[in-house]
Amino acid sequence: MEPLGAGTGNGSPSSSAERWRAEASRAFQHHLDRAAPHTAGRWAGTLLAAAVYALRVYYAQGFYVVSYGLGIYLLNLLIGFLSPMVDPELDALDAAAGPALPTRGNDEFKPFIRRLPEFKFWYAITKAFCVAFFMTFFSVFDVPVFWPILLCYWIVLFVLTMKRQILHMIKYKYVPFSMGKQKYGGKRGPGASSSKD
Repeated sequence: MEPLGAGTGNGSPSSSAERWRAEASRAFQHHLDRAAPHTAGRWAGTLLAAAVYALRVYYAQGFYVVSYGLGIYLLNLLIGFLSPMVDPELDALDAAAGPALPTRGNDEFKPFIRRLPEFKFWYAITKAFCVAFFMTFFSVFDVPVFWPILLCYWIVLFVLTMKRQILHMIKYKYVPFSMGKQKYGGKRGPGASSSKD
C-alpha cells in the first residue's frame, strides 16, 4: 500500500515549488560560502546597501521610524559583536578560580571569541538594510514623527550603551579587536648576521 499522495507527488505544483525552493536555498548558500573569505568585498557591498537605503530615506523624506528601528537593531548587533562568548562576569561567579579571561601577564592565554562572529554580524547587518529598504516601498511604515527627537534619543542610547560596554572591557581587560598576527623577535640562527662582508 502506497502512502497518501506518493503516486501524484512528481507532477504536483507543491512538489515543484518545494524543489525550486530547495534549489534556490542551495544556490544562495553556495554564494554565501564563496563570499565568506572576501571580507573587504562583503563590507563594501554592505556599505553600498547602506548608502542606497540612506538615499532612499533622504529622497522620500520619511520612514524615520523604520530608520530608528534599524539603528536600534544595528546597535544590538554591535554589542553582540563586541562581547565575548562567555561573559567574564558570569564566569567569575560560576568558577571559584576567577574570571575566564586573563587578568595578569602570567595567566594562560585565552583567545577572544565573539558572541556574534564577524560573518554572522555582516550577514545580519546586510539583511537588515535590505529589509529596511524593502519596507520603504510601503506607506504603512511611513509613520509621521519629528525625526530629530528620534535621532537624539538614539545618540543618547548609543553613548550610554557603548560607555557600559567599554567599562566592561576595561574591568575584565579584553580587547575585541586584533591587529593582525603578533610578531616575535626570536633568536637568530648561528649563520645569520646583520653585517654584510
